[in-house]
Amino acid sequence: MKKDRGLLIVLSGPSGVGKGTVCAALRKHDTDIQYSVSATTRNPREGETDGVNYFFKKKEEFEHMIQNSQLLEWAQYVDNYYGTPREYVEQTLAEGKDVILEIEVQGALQVRESFSEGVFIFLMPPSLKELRSRIEGRGTETKDLIDSRMTVAKEEIDMMNKYDYVVENDEVESAVERIKSIVTAEHCRRERLIEKYKELAEVE
Repeated sequence: MKKDRGLLIVLSGPSGVGKGTVCAALRKHDTDIQYSVSATTRNPREGETDGVNYFFKKKEEFEHMIQNSQLLEWAQYVDNYYGTPREYVEQTLAEGKDVILEIEVQGALQVRESFSEGVFIFLMPPSLKELRSRIEGRGTETKDLIDSRMTVAKEEIDMMNKYDYVVENDEVESAVERIKSIVTAEHCRRERLIEKYKELAEVE
């Protein structure tokens, strides 16, 4: 019987909403989900490791990847580039494994254009006040940069109608359980299984 193709799960939302935390917790619950490490030109934060959290690239390196179509998506966000290396994602899906992308909203909309069969989840903060508090809690950004991020966040929230699901990150474990339920349901969608089970009717 034909092997199931993996699911491309795209998790995105405003900066500071907790995408990384939720994604890490989800992978602890489901070790079969493959994490696609993004590339970025921003500086590493404390505790981040190259090749684990991100591939940290110089601007010139990243632009070379763009020019050579080595990225599934890319976006420029608050003066930095972010993108997803293409080859790993396509190969892993073909092997029947699920891949989760933890990316910015601009990038998610690019992926939607080329992977319409993906599962697009918008991670929502409980409130804008809470979102600002989380960003300020990092202690790594100036007030002007925080203000810029909040302006962008409001614009991104307006784009949630382009996603399949919205999950509020009020509490990490609750958000993870909702996402797990979404993934389970998506694996059972008729559209994803119809070709596989047509083969049963052809077997004598």
